[in-house]
Amino acid sequence: MKKRIICGVLGALLTLPALGATQEAPEGYQLRQVLMMSRHNLRAPLANNGSVLEQSTSHPWPKWEVPGGQLTTKGGVLEIYMGRYMRQWLGEQGLVKGDDCPGDSQAYIYANSLQRTVATAQFFAAGAFPGCNIQVHHQAKMGTMDPVFNPVITRDDPAFSKAAVSAMEAQRSRYALDDSFKLLEEIADYKDSPVCKEQHQCELSGGKDSFSARLNQEPGVSGPLKVGNSLVDAFTLQYYEGFPEQEVAWGEIKSDRQWQLLSALKNSYQESLFTSPQVARNVAAPLINYIDKTLEASADKAPALTVLVGHDSNIASLLSALNFRPYQLPGQYEHTPIGGKLVFQRWHDGRANRELMKVEYVYQSSDQLRKAQPLSLENPPQRVTLELAGCPTDDNGFCPMDKFNEVMRQAAAGK
Repeated sequence: MKKRIICGVLGALLTLPALGATQEAPEGYQLRQVLMMSRHNLRAPLANNGSVLEQSTSHPWPKWEVPGGQLTTKGGVLEIYMGRYMRQWLGEQGLVKGDDCPGDSQAYIYANSLQRTVATAQFFAAGAFPGCNIQVHHQAKMGTMDPVFNPVITRDDPAFSKAAVSAMEAQRSRYALDDSFKLLEEIADYKDSPVCKEQHQCELSGGKDSFSARLNQEPGVSGPLKVGNSLVDAFTLQYYEGFPEQEVAWGEIKSDRQWQLLSALKNSYQESLFTSPQVARNVAAPLINYIDKTLEASADKAPALTVLVGHDSNIASLLSALNFRPYQLPGQYEHTPIGGKLVFQRWHDGRANRELMKVEYVYQSSDQLRKAQPLSLENPPQRVTLELAGCPTDDNGFCPMDKFNEVMRQAAAGK
């Protein structure tokens, strides 16, 4: 199989014009139900002192206002902006009315039980429904993964584990990352790092990745891909948070080309672990079942708005398990951006008396995130219409609801 050089693709994406508001629905179409699967918003890096970040460079890391993994103040502001925009759009479509405060039967918000996901949900509610007492539902025990959002392996047979590892290795082989690793080595001065001096591991580009698929654990990898993801994730979050340019990656990232090369590491890490069909169908099964039951309910019985807040691994595995066609996100380096949302929209075509589904990726561009641009119908986030392989869309991005339901049923059954 030919190796795919992600950086070149990303370069093309970032030169495309930003997308504005969604196209107007055809005459006679009415929005009946919306389910949003959201990634949490801006957090501090997950890797803390003594971790891979500390071991991979002798350079000092900047201090964050919150502990590793927690939502930052700016992350809250960004989510308020997104919530406010979504309220305006939902109001424009007639799904919410005026300044009414919805109850659980109208708007249901459910988050994974970690600080960054619950806080994201709370800030979204504050932006979308200011002054309203909107409950954010989550497990009582904070700091533990909710099974609906926990992307772990649930099969215990050796044959599946072997097949899953092979699938992750095959996914990894699609990406040519030597140039990305070499750039990262230069930026981090990897040859002067503690791991080089103490363990004599002085190169990333020549290292080998080792994958794992163990029961009740997330798909895993050790080796240069994990190191690369951790460092690039930290650089990306510094950029979004608004750290001065001389502090983002110690001032060593000076061009879009460098961002493209580095982001290829982060994207390939996530896609290698979570997007092979064998792995995605397994780890996304609880989330697929939840979404299927919510959207399968008749529009007059389900909440008009359901908001789920989880992680990039949830979105990546969900997109793969449902077999969405490849997509591009103009203005973004990440394939599953911070705060981005898969927006499942159930519409009724009054003229033909039929139900339709439309799915969009709604997200903020890298520039919108760094500058913390307020969002509105006049200054919207980016919107990209997605297409399921099993539910082809028309020119306006709609596919028949019965075909969409069949895709969901097959995915829920692991097919």
